[in-house]
Amino acid sequence: MSELTAATPQLLRRVSAGAVLEFMRASAAVTVTEVMDATGLTRATAISVCEDLMERGWIRELENQRAFGGYQKGRPARRFELNERAGYVLGMDVGISKATVVVSDLRGQALGRSSQPFASAEISAEERIAVIDRTAMMALHSVGASPDSVLAVCAGIAAPVDRNGDVLVTQHFWGLFDVGLKAALRDLHGWTVLLENDANLAALGDRWRGAAAGVDDVVVILASERLGSGVIDGGRLLHGRGGGAGELAFLDMLEGVGDTFGIAALARGWAADALAGKARTSLREHAGEGVEAEHVFAAAAAGDALALKILGRLADRMARVIGAVATILNPELVVIGGAVANSAGVLLGPIAERLSEFTVTPPTVAVSPLGDSIVTVGAVRCALDYVEKNTWDLELRAPA
Repeated sequence: MSELTAATPQLLRRVSAGAVLEFMRASAAVTVTEVMDATGLTRATAISVCEDLMERGWIRELENQRAFGGYQKGRPARRFELNERAGYVLGMDVGISKATVVVSDLRGQALGRSSQPFASAEISAEERIAVIDRTAMMALHSVGASPDSVLAVCAGIAAPVDRNGDVLVTQHFWGLFDVGLKAALRDLHGWTVLLENDANLAALGDRWRGAAAGVDDVVVILASERLGSGVIDGGRLLHGRGGGAGELAFLDMLEGVGDTFGIAALARGWAADALAGKARTSLREHAGEGVEAEHVFAAAAAGDALALKILGRLADRMARVIGAVATILNPELVVIGGAVANSAGVLLGPIAERLSEFTVTPPTVAVSPLGDSIVTVGAVRCALDYVEKNTWDLELRAPA
């Protein structure tokens, strides 16, 4: 048995508070008995923890059930519920062309959202931080929340991030995201900022509220412009030594693939190449504004020969990619995510038909229902995980 120390009661209190809050975040009004059943705490400890959390502003006590007819005899049960507006978390998706920020309450309900473009990919760190900060302020203002009410921030970037939140900078593109965001937002607002790879957050988000809900072995592939993946193995997000777990640079050497361009980029490029010739296709009606992946998929569904050819090429390519990932990682499920997922469902059948050619362990393949929100959903989940883990040490500055 480990030796008890003076810090043990405080540690137990912290763990108990976290367990109670985790239960309340997933519940409506609860009684002390329900808290006991869910957490295994004694009645005295459950009451004490609830009272402490109430005093700190994390939960509130409701009127007893006799007040509205629930009890006729005996002592009415005390009822508590989470104060979901005790503070907020921010989920950020920082891409190369824009920043998106979502404000969420403590139940994970998105309340406000804002997006702002960057002037170009090669802007300075100061300019990039200024756009991200302005986007965050706009999102907070949209829900009437102040910067002081933010308990944690998680930002997803298109670069590997290690377990310590440091960016792996071994190529120029990744270096564009190594801008000192954590220190800058801490200095500006006092915020705790967690930095994470965007595909890793996509995996967290989809497993929380998407096609991978409840699945312990899953790979989520962001597949719109460039391919990147987040890997959850046995319920645990994988990072690797420097944050490179899930990186797909090896696709440059994979036969029939050769690069990491995504579905949207390829559909757009292949359609443009075809339209430069004399091919007869309904896609010409979109030539003026530019053919996008959803146009290709819609035309394929209507029987357009050129669109069907592009769809077949995309399915073959994604089957090769998923086959390689399945051979290396052996997941139960592979999820195609990102904005392209809204229309990529038509690829699932053709991918499944080809998949056994490229792996002896074919997974189930699905598209995420979260669309272009998948990274911010995962960022909110990551920020909430931090809040749940550190509840006892966080100071609430928002009105309870």
